Amino acid sequence: MKSIKSLLVLLLCFPFAILIAQDSLNTVIAQKGDGIYSLLRKQGVDPYITYDDFIALNLPRLRDSMHLYEGMSYIIPEGVGESLKKAKEETKTEGSNNSIETNSYDIFGEKYAEVISKSERLKGTVYYLISGHGGPDPGAMTQTAGKSISEDEYAYDVTLRLARELLSHGALVYVIVRDPDDGIRDERILEMDKDELVIPDQAIPLNQKDRLEQRVNAVNKLYVKHKGKHQRLVVTHVDSRSKGQNIDVFFYYHEKSKKGKKLAESIHNTFKNKYKKYQPNRSYSGTFEDRSNLYLVKKTLPAMTFIEIGNIRNKKDQRRILDYDNRQALAKWISEGVILDYEAE
Repeated sequence: MKSIKSLLVLLLCFPFAILIAQDSLNTVIAQKGDGIYSLLRKQGVDPYITYDDFIALNLPRLRDSMHLYEGMSYIIPEGVGESLKKAKEETKTEGSNNSIETNSYDIFGEKYAEVISKSERLKGTVYYLISGHGGPDPGAMTQTAGKSISEDEYAYDVTLRLARELLSHGALVYVIVRDPDDGIRDERILEMDKDELVIPDQAIPLNQKDRLEQRVNAVNKLYVKHKGKHQRLVVTHVDSRSKGQNIDVFFYYHEKSKKGKKLAESIHNTFKNKYKKYQPNRSYSGTFEDRSNLYLVKKTLPAMTFIEIGNIRNKKDQRRILDYDNRQALAKWISEGVILDYEAE
């Protein structure tokens, strides 16, 4: 009985102890609709630099190691506004009048158009990004909250976020499938349309083989143009298995491509390490494997990986793609794997 009383006292005192410890730290209460990225942005902190620090500081107060609880207090990484200041200092160049190096890309939409240079770790590299389906083919479809959602819209959003990450590290990036009016979107329900094009401005054919061949030709022409440089292709899909089957992120490559296998393995290992760090009680079951029978895997010239980021028809997997914080995390983790692949050459 005495031990039970002691335990109750400990449990009652623990939240108070947390509050005392937080007195000297920057904290904020999460509001309805807040995600990690939006919360950090509101506090003047660059979420792309401080995301990992935020997770480490707040892990016990996060659902599934990445979601906020409305009304709960969260610690903001030390030095509100310092992250952005540090990024500016690291990217300034001689004669630049200490101004931050930024570039604007309309493809990301007004909110995300400005891309801050974080480093030159990928300088001299070329990446081709293809999001699955698009145009007359929405890919897998399902219903959520009474609305239809499709694979192509979510694959495209993750692809744009990945492009933005790679650009921020100095890469030359070609987004092969492009939507003229849908930039990066933070909504849960991404409205469907059929106006996607393949660069430069090619309408997407209805016939599946013609669609794939069009993308292969677009990539291979650019590959020849940049011959001699470090070039990689990343294809992003949302899986469409049976409704009851949830999956982790899977990576495919061509069996005869050592470089493609290394790229897929680098991203796969990044995901395994992230799960181990942020979700230690949840095993990661995603794999990387040969899928040389896939048309894009077989026909494109650059070393490549084909990524499936979840099952759009499974409720658990939908959490991974409906929440834009999760889509951003997916893009960030893929980019870290890409950097790991390049720097390990």
